[in-house]
Amino acid sequence: MNKKKIRTKGKLALSRYFQELKQGDFVSINIERAMQPKFPKRLQGKTGCIEGKRGKVYVVSIKDQKKIKKFLIHPIHLKKIKI
Repeated sequence: MNKKKIRTKGKLALSRYFQELKQGDFVSINIERAMQPKFPKRLQGKTGCIEGKRGKVYVVSIKDQKKIKKFLIHPIHLKKIKI
């Protein structure tokens, strides 16, 4: 897991905090360590697809071994990718 640069430690990127994603977008999960509560480490680096939105968080489906699992993840932990 990569470290944050010294100038960005403890700070939240507001552009990532308020980002809007659409249903069907592919995202990569990148844990924002400055945000509480702590995030499961096993999801770091996984990719998934946006299924929908529930309040402020997004429903992300991730393939875990042979099963597809759904997680509720805040947008600050998500990064849109092109496939």
